[in-house]
Amino acid sequence: MSEPRASATVDYRARFDECGPDGDLRPAGLLRWAQDAAWIHSGRLGFGREWYADRGLAWVVRALDLVVRAPIPVGTTVAVTTRVMGFRRVLARRATEIVLPDGRMAALCTTDWAMTDVATGSPTRVPADFPALFDSPPGGFEPVRVRPATLPPDAAVTRLRPRPQELDPMAHANNATYLDWLGEAVEAAGGSADLAVEPRTYRLEYLVPAALGDELVARTWVIGSGDGRTWRCDIERVARDEAAAPVLRAALTAGEGAPP
Repeated sequence: MSEPRASATVDYRARFDECGPDGDLRPAGLLRWAQDAAWIHSGRLGFGREWYADRGLAWVVRALDLVVRAPIPVGTTVAVTTRVMGFRRVLARRATEIVLPDGRMAALCTTDWAMTDVATGSPTRVPADFPALFDSPPGGFEPVRVRPATLPPDAAVTRLRPRPQELDPMAHANNATYLDWLGEAVEAAGGSADLAVEPRTYRLEYLVPAALGDELVARTWVIGSGDGRTWRCDIERVARDEAAAPVLRAALTAGEGAPP
């Protein structure tokens, strides 16, 4: 697989409005860079947004792991490299490295993208055009998952509602928005200190999209203690006349190691 076709590198600058009160880029900004770099790479390979629109196809994020290793201060320009890592029947995997000017790794994001039929919203097979791009097509992979867990009775409850500015062109809450929601829920549950630990690992599994007008409930609790403790967060869509629909399963592990 030739490197120029397998990957693309794009420079991004941490803007003032993307950074928090601590002066550093918010974690959701990392996901926005990762998805934008993926689209730029796709366009360079001849698969721009028009190509997908003509065929009624779209990529949506199915799940991801994000490891944050160092802060990105406001005004810092970083190199974001996205690389195609594998294909499954309806999934494709990308790895995105975000590197500081001094060569240190600020973050690594592994994203599983699902190919969907726009008309039905259902998963559909990845076109053969994509693996055919590479001399040695990437192999398969085990999809990222957040295992279901028993909800404890003392889980903290946070109520959320998608706002118009959080929607993307598919009229769904953008995948990066859920990282903001996870941070809000963990902070409300008493985990604000763990939102600044480095390294820390976020794992998100997107189940159904959230749209404008949805009422969401996040339930958050901690597993373990000390280095490697994990915050779990389940978000559901509230429905009056039917069972609640699970929207997101997520985990945040403070320190080394991946979420259990």
